[in-house]
Amino acid sequence: MRVLLFTGKGGVGKTTLAAATAAATVAAGRKALVVSTDPAHSLADAFGCELGPRPSELDTGLFGAQIDTRRLVDGAWEEMRGHLRTLLAGAGIDELAAEELTALPGVEELLALAEVHRLATTGPWDAVIVDCGPTAETLRLLALPEAVGNYLERLFPTHRRVVRGLLAGVAGSAAPARWDAAADAIGRLAEHLEAVRSLLVDQERTSVRLVLTPERVVAAETRRTLTALALQGTRVDGLVANRLLPDAGAGRGAAASWLRTRRAEQDAVLADLRAAEVPVQTVGYRACEPVGVPALLELATELYPEGDPLAVSTLSTEPLLSVSASPTGYQLRVSFPLDVDADLDLARVDDELAITVDGRRRLVALPAALRRCEVTGAEIVDGGLLVDFEPDPRLWMR
Repeated sequence: MRVLLFTGKGGVGKTTLAAATAAATVAAGRKALVVSTDPAHSLADAFGCELGPRPSELDTGLFGAQIDTRRLVDGAWEEMRGHLRTLLAGAGIDELAAEELTALPGVEELLALAEVHRLATTGPWDAVIVDCGPTAETLRLLALPEAVGNYLERLFPTHRRVVRGLLAGVAGSAAPARWDAAADAIGRLAEHLEAVRSLLVDQERTSVRLVLTPERVVAAETRRTLTALALQGTRVDGLVANRLLPDAGAGRGAAASWLRTRRAEQDAVLADLRAAEVPVQTVGYRACEPVGVPALLELATELYPEGDPLAVSTLSTEPLLSVSASPTGYQLRVSFPLDVDADLDLARVDDELAITVDGRRRLVALPAALRRCEVTGAEIVDGGLLVDFEPDPRLWMR
């Protein structure tokens, strides 16, 4: 089963291309679910029909849904907040502070992602195509399972042991049962978050397709998104440049001149993107908006000229971290695309490496061999970053 996530700057046509991919997947003889996590749902508009939070069949083998995050918050999350408040209160945190701590930022996006995971792992689909929100929201969405999982681990590192220790002075037979239920619920949540995160970083099953229009501002954001996704361990298997203008040829007049100039600018943007060795597929600008399965299938023939919308690209899947020996110790290679003009900051935080690129920070757990070493230098190289380590004499075995 494949999971494809479509995202891009707002207004570039990602919803239409996600819908076309789903339609093409079914036309190739597979079952597909296309689901929207974008708060501003437009997936139903692309198919010209109504969609709800539960998958409904749009055509033979083609199903669609638009996730209702408010319904998820009002349902499952309210129960989970109750469990969190129980544990926080037992840790000596007053009721008002406990209420604030359980109001997690991004909980709607997190629940939407959890619902995608549920649908992907319980349905009969060969592929799940996800129409995500704009890139900034999607980056936050994909980082949430790890962030919230770390929050829970630091707040309740050993759920049952801590809770039962706190229960020593609690009177009444009902209290232990309530606390035990809360601990079990938190444990299940942590396990579920890890399962969602594992799906997102499984490069054999899950990948992102970035949609853009061939404009310099949009392309610049796309390059930053490539870097951010690589740092999160999420695979990008290609770019789709949408709304490529037609070639004016030898036409005359102001309209033809404008079209040639604009197309030349688009071609220059595409050349820069291809120089980064990322597969770029182009889709022409259409006179009529593609709405409905037949129109989407017509679009898909241009989007996937070889006929397989699930084909895995040849984009490198080099691991994020790799360690090699150096004359003075070790060298850590962090592999991700990095613009020469990127704002890069590197810091050691205990057993983690904090990498910040253009304001986006990722904590990367250091391999065991490097935790007893000191950072002695770093340099930007083709395809990533090299960090030099030397054994720390205070920690290393003599």
